[in-house]
Amino acid sequence: MSALVMLASGSAWAVSSYINDHLGRLNAGTAGTPSSGPLNILVTGLDERTGLTARQQALLHVGRSQGETDTDTLMLVHVPADHRFVQVVSLPRDSWANIPGHGMNKINSALSAGGPQLMVQTVEQLTGLTINDYVEVNFLGFVKVIDALGGVNICLPYAVDDHYSGLHMSAGMHHVNGITALEFARDRHSFATSDLARISDQQQLISSALSEGISSGVLANPVRLESFLSAASAAIRVDDGFNVVSLADELRGLSPRDVSFTTVPLASTSYMTPTGQSAVLWDSGAAAALFDELRTDQPPGTPTPAATRPGRTKPAAPGQGPRRAQVSLDVYNGTLIGGLSAATASQLVALGFQVHRSGIDWPSHDVTQTVIQYPAAQRASAQLVRQVLPGAALLEVKGLTRVRILLGANDHAVAAPSQSSAGSQSYASGRSSASSRSSASGRSSASSQGYQGQQRTAAQDACG
Repeated sequence: MSALVMLASGSAWAVSSYINDHLGRLNAGTAGTPSSGPLNILVTGLDERTGLTARQQALLHVGRSQGETDTDTLMLVHVPADHRFVQVVSLPRDSWANIPGHGMNKINSALSAGGPQLMVQTVEQLTGLTINDYVEVNFLGFVKVIDALGGVNICLPYAVDDHYSGLHMSAGMHHVNGITALEFARDRHSFATSDLARISDQQQLISSALSEGISSGVLANPVRLESFLSAASAAIRVDDGFNVVSLADELRGLSPRDVSFTTVPLASTSYMTPTGQSAVLWDSGAAAALFDELRTDQPPGTPTPAATRPGRTKPAAPGQGPRRAQVSLDVYNGTLIGGLSAATASQLVALGFQVHRSGIDWPSHDVTQTVIQYPAAQRASAQLVRQVLPGAALLEVKGLTRVRILLGANDHAVAAPSQSSAGSQSYASGRSSASSRSSASGRSSASSQGYQGQQRTAAQDACG
């Protein structure tokens, strides 16, 4: 989708016909691209080593297995009938789902069990949506595309030293090549909620690639454009009837601001299956509401930087202090309690706070006292957070851009504020409008075990 929007935004549009002529094709059993109306595209990132040299396999820490291929990344891309925006919904690879003809299993097993056709059937059954087109992206192609762009920016909230993915980087912003970008996209051992946190990183990476491609001049440079097109065509395979050039033409004029990302709402991030596997369960009510929105082409709530997101109340008058809806938070887990960060974040969102990043593991797991850390200018915001985390300590920390909650073994419980306090605060939620309406209609929302994805556009900087 990054490639499509980039090409639609570029001046050298005619060259993009190169893609249709060089793409690998497969039979995915999709409904096909309609002549009009909405469009749903299933995008899979494959955990396969085909085409990688022994040196590349060693650099990427992916091993040499050439056996069954599973889906490492799964995204549903929705394009409305009027093509005015693109909405991307990440489906966790460990989602516990009914695989047609194979019973209950993790959703990523559908590909190895029955190829693209079974994966399409599984997602259609789960979402109630018709899948029109199918795209596969492999490891090697991903690396080539990033390199053809000249690298992309990624942001790390703290230093990572992960021998599984091979990612060894300091905290902060980095401009990385394809190999390092793939290590970043595959890293799931540096976080408490592993795959859920990795989804956020993958969304960040796609957004960065999109912004880099549009801003770097690759589309206006014939040599770089040819290199990018060659890499893109080698990176992906699509279903037989997918006219990529036609779709890109219809998306002409879209910008990163028009591409939004979210994750399907989850009820549990640590579900133990009858077969003894650890999986995640969707929040059936909130997920149904989200897919209903896609089916009826309702636009996502337009996410903006934390201080101006829609649904917020007006800035507080001088002397009144901030409202919850004006406070953006990062939530880290400093304990061995699995899913604590994501669960706490869900409760804070329900109380009206804006959670910027969650599901993240602190480098050490022996934190005893819960701490609310804040930059000097946001002490009032930190005090507001402390109203619902009354046992937490407050600590001013230089270099922060927003309030950071470091959850410890003690005093991490979220307490409902008093009625008088609640009356003076905004309860606008940072969740997608789908899940907000789901709660209002009595459907189940993310529980204390749950995880609620945040709507963000590709234009929003993950380090901002």
